[in-house]
Parts: sequence; C-alpha cells; structure tokens
Amino acid sequence: MKYLIDSADIKAIEHISEFYPIAGVTTNPSLVAKEKTEFLPLIKRIREIIGEDADLHIQATAKTAEGIVNDARLLKNAVGGSFFVKIPINEEGLKAASILKTEGIGVTMTAIFTSQQALIAARAGADFVAPYVNRLDNINADGVGTVAEIVSLFEMYDIDCKVLAASFKNVKQIADVALSGAQTATIAPELFKLAITHPMTDNAIDGFDRDWRSVYGDNDIGSLLF
Repeated sequence: MKYLIDSADIKAIEHISEFYPIAGVTTNPSLVAKEKTEFLPLIKRIREIIGEDADLHIQATAKTAEGIVNDARLLKNAVGGSFFVKIPINEEGLKAASILKTEGIGVTMTAIFTSQQALIAARAGADFVAPYVNRLDNINADGVGTVAEIVSLFEMYDIDCKVLAASFKNVKQIADVALSGAQTATIAPELFKLAITHPMTDNAIDGFDRDWRSVYGDNDIGSLLF
C-alpha cells in the first residue's frame, strides 16, 4: 500500500516528505481553507515539495460537470506533473469524470461511502475512489469492511481503478485497510509518527544505546573508524 499526505499544511508536508516514503499529497477545500492563504501559490508550493512524479490530488469546487472539467483543466495546467482532480460523487461528477477520462486527466472520485458508489465511479472513468473510513465508523457502519468490499468488487470485475482510503483517526484503521488490499491511503500528518511508534521499539533503541555507551562512551561509529 502506498501512503499519501492528507494535508495542505506546507510545514507538515515538508517534514513528512523528508522522513517518510510518501507517494503524494491529497487536499480538499476544507484543508486548503484551513491554511488561510492564497490558493495558487499554495498548490504550486506543494508540487515543488513533492516533485513532478508524486501524485497531487486537488478537489474541484465547481458544481456542474462543465465547471468541474474546467477546474480540472486549469488545475492540471497550474501544477503539472502527476495530477488527479478530486470530484465528489454525484451525477454531475460522474459526467465530468467521463469527459476527463477522454482528455487523459486523472480523476479521484471522493466522498465515497458505499461499494456501489465506488463501482459506478470506476465505470465512469475514475482512476481512484476515496472511501471515508472513520466517517463510516462514526455512523456505526464498517469503514474497513467497505474498503474490503470495494477491493473485492474491482478484482471480481477486473476494473483498473485503485482504492485511495481516506478519513482515519487511528493507526489500527490504517493497518486494517492495508490488510484489506487497499492500494493507497491518505493520512493526516500526525498519524505518520504514530504509525511507526511502539514502546518495545523505544525500549530496544534505548538498550542498544545503553550497551554501546557502556563500552565506547559518547563515541559514534564514525569517530572510531577514522
């Protein structure tokens, strides 16, 4: 499973990109608005940080198919590289996805809550579908189970569309969607460090350090080899 950063926070994106093996960035209108800054310089800076080859998913805000298609064209031109326009699933969004498919512009159908929505979005030409895991859990549904259903349907019908699992509140949800077969997951910056943290790991590192210092003091390997 590939990992993406779900954020428009430049400092967070810089940090995660430096230390973690990320495949790209996803944003949405809420995340962008949270930054309270000019839109175009923001998305251009994100592209600069992650590079041309990393996936950048930016959501259209137009309501009609024609408007969404126009948003997608303009966004693609603005940020270049590997780009996917995010489109909430509805009739206008499906129409836009079909048009953009013929133009070669990538589409991520978002706000997915059922496997049937995902299947229809994929048939309309979406490259990714983004089911909201934690939001499903919050209404006493099964977020991870829905991801697994979507993965199964795509395999059953040999559909070339990937699952971009989204909306996480804890590391277990992330681990479970990986086990369900989701190809990608987009994660808030604060969850990345939690995903690699374990008290036994900390104990092991402390033990290595303690044993080394008992013999070599504050000298590191570099100082002992030269």
